Amino acid sequence: MLKKKECIAMLLAGGQGSRLYALTNNIAKPAVAFGAKYRIIDFPLSNCINSGIDTVGVLTQYEPLELNEYIGNGQPWDLDRAYGGVHILSPYQAKKKSSWYEGTANAIFQNMSFMKRYDPDYVLILSGDHIYKMNYAEMLRAHKATGADCTIAAIEVPIKEASRFGVLNCNPDGSIYEFEEKPKVPKSNLASMGIYIFTAKKLFKYLAADDEDPASEKDFGKNVLPAMLNAGEKMFSYRFKGYWKDVGTISSLWESNMDLLGAEPAFDVADSDWKIHSRNPLAPPEYIGATAKVANSMIALGCEVEGTVVNSVLASNVVVEEGAIVKDSVIMAGTVVKKGAKVTYSIVDENVVIGEGASVGTDMECKAGIAVLGRNITVAAGVSVAGGKIIDKDYKGE
Repeated sequence: MLKKKECIAMLLAGGQGSRLYALTNNIAKPAVAFGAKYRIIDFPLSNCINSGIDTVGVLTQYEPLELNEYIGNGQPWDLDRAYGGVHILSPYQAKKKSSWYEGTANAIFQNMSFMKRYDPDYVLILSGDHIYKMNYAEMLRAHKATGADCTIAAIEVPIKEASRFGVLNCNPDGSIYEFEEKPKVPKSNLASMGIYIFTAKKLFKYLAADDEDPASEKDFGKNVLPAMLNAGEKMFSYRFKGYWKDVGTISSLWESNMDLLGAEPAFDVADSDWKIHSRNPLAPPEYIGATAKVANSMIALGCEVEGTVVNSVLASNVVVEEGAIVKDSVIMAGTVVKKGAKVTYSIVDENVVIGEGASVGTDMECKAGIAVLGRNITVAAGVSVAGGKIIDKDYKGE
């Protein structure tokens, strides 16, 4: 008889990420590159193994190929286990019915058989598009201490931003008396992080009831959590004090990358006490040439820099030729910035070629916005890409 697992994790990674525009044309949002050598999904996967959770179901749907290939057998995260480990869970055809995942709750419900294989006492639900370090074991201890049926991780946000989130209204002991999904006029600034721990039996009960409700949108925030609250189930908040960023927009993705820079970064990915694991490409050491000027930047393995790089993040095998300037930008793997080209306040996806003398983006002070170049495209020599412009195909100018 197989040993039961106390807690398993279900990681929702099927989102299209439409607000990332060209960056998610062909890949799922959790597969987007981040911080020179990571992808967004590295953070929840690393949190799981660092928290002692060794069984993770990754639910994919939109453009799953690259994400599936990246996760592989889970070895980089120590999730290549004979029993447990990481499993890719895509929608499938069953005998009674089959469909695409209709919402967050429906995605979990469709994988009920996977969860029940491990007979867990608790189920941790995670999103695949947040950057943070969190010890889920501490959250689980709090869940057990309160005897909660559901515990929701929450973080204080500026009150003017609270309407973007599910908002928790709590008693002094942390028990939740009201849950509002993206309220126009929030009553508190305590925002749900989209991280939930459920007592498994209660989760299975409410997912089944939600599946039977034709009026439900099959969503945790809109349906399952309010249903539990209305039924009088015991629900508690778990307050998180560390760094947490939803990188679902161009601006938040850029900001979170910039938070990695400096002598005392806002978010430290080099913390040896909480290692962020990733599947790193094989590459030689980075080369910084005699003509290069590099300041306050992250430069990954395989990069060749002959030009100027300031306040920027360069992923593996990026080339910045002599006379080229990269400033306040995020440059993803395999991109080449040719001689005399200038990239400012931009996000440039993988395997892009920016031609000689071309100009991409404008200084932040211009308030034009972040320029974005999609993957595998070429920007012709001498042309200009304005700040705030999003390009997803070869560009030869207007």
